[in-house]
Amino acid sequence: MSDSTFAPPLALTQLSDDERLFADSVYEFAHREVRPLVREMDEHAKMAPALLPKLFELGIMGIEIPEEYGGAGATLFHSVLAVESLSRVDPAIGVLVDVQNTLVVNSFVRWAKADLKKRYLPKLAETTIGAFCLSEAGSGSDAFALTTRAVEDGDSYRITGRKLWITNGNEADLFITFATVNPDAGYKGITAFVVERGTPGFTVGRKEDKLGIRASSTCELLFEDCRVPKANVLGEVGKGYKVAIETLNEGRVGIGAQMLGLAQGAFDHTVKYVKERAQFGKHIAEFQGVQFQIARMAADVEIARLLTYNAARLRDQGKPFLHEAAICKLITSEVAERVTSEAINLFGGNGFVKEYPVEKLYRDAKIGQIYEGTSNMQLSTIAKACLA
Repeated sequence: MSDSTFAPPLALTQLSDDERLFADSVYEFAHREVRPLVREMDEHAKMAPALLPKLFELGIMGIEIPEEYGGAGATLFHSVLAVESLSRVDPAIGVLVDVQNTLVVNSFVRWAKADLKKRYLPKLAETTIGAFCLSEAGSGSDAFALTTRAVEDGDSYRITGRKLWITNGNEADLFITFATVNPDAGYKGITAFVVERGTPGFTVGRKEDKLGIRASSTCELLFEDCRVPKANVLGEVGKGYKVAIETLNEGRVGIGAQMLGLAQGAFDHTVKYVKERAQFGKHIAEFQGVQFQIARMAADVEIARLLTYNAARLRDQGKPFLHEAAICKLITSEVAERVTSEAINLFGGNGFVKEYPVEKLYRDAKIGQIYEGTSNMQLSTIAKACLA
């Protein structure tokens, strides 16, 4: 398999010519621009700043933004293809683009009033990275137990609280922040606000030192009497829970794409390695036991692709996809962990050292079962749909 072409899916998941051209172009970019920087970014736990404007130039930071605002006017499926293609090379870059498109852009396109769209969508398409700020120390899976408070004050709200585990925290200039305007109302008090970097009272705190996707920044955010105009409410006051829940459905498909690309990348490296590695006088790819391991990896990757593409297609067709998104997130994260583990086994001792790429992909895979809804939360969603 060539390092510079998109992995050919099986007949059931064939892409149109335009979709394949798009996926190929993103992967070729990742192979050329990202791959040489992957190890250094991982070791230093820092995104290469020069990559960020190139992502905007490629046109993949505003995929679903309408053309009238400077975006591509494309679909969630195109976002999935972009995240998959990038994640084959580096899932840390993949998740940056994923959060930008499936969470931030999607929130603005679906929920923002005309003024907010006019102010922020052109920036998100051209220069500005966004972050989606929901989680707190005491509200992970129980997302709506959040305690960040927004108090009405004239034509503004004053936000006070602390957010944790916020992806893109270091790179973002725009933060969709969830806070409650009425703690007594429970989830019905939650409201989404658009907060700009540099707003007085808002600070990006420490960056987490993580196991995997280390180049992707995961930060705490501090709000200390941070004044945000009422015009920056995203959606309706008290309806932030709806913004969060419905946006995260798309986000889970995006994480599915990240895990799919990660697994495909590990598979690509493994196929190449077993064809080159010789033992007992022949390449290990000639041993039937190895062939069976490769076959199972290939089947797993294709399962992940079918689930991810299906969930994205359903959403773009306006059909229900909550059940499919949960299955996609659950299974692709398991596939990523399983395929990368098998990759290390087939690399042998080489797979356990940082000189070879599969060690990093194995570390990167673990987060897939945790963020944007843990595996247990996905199982709960799936079970409810089955037993309804």
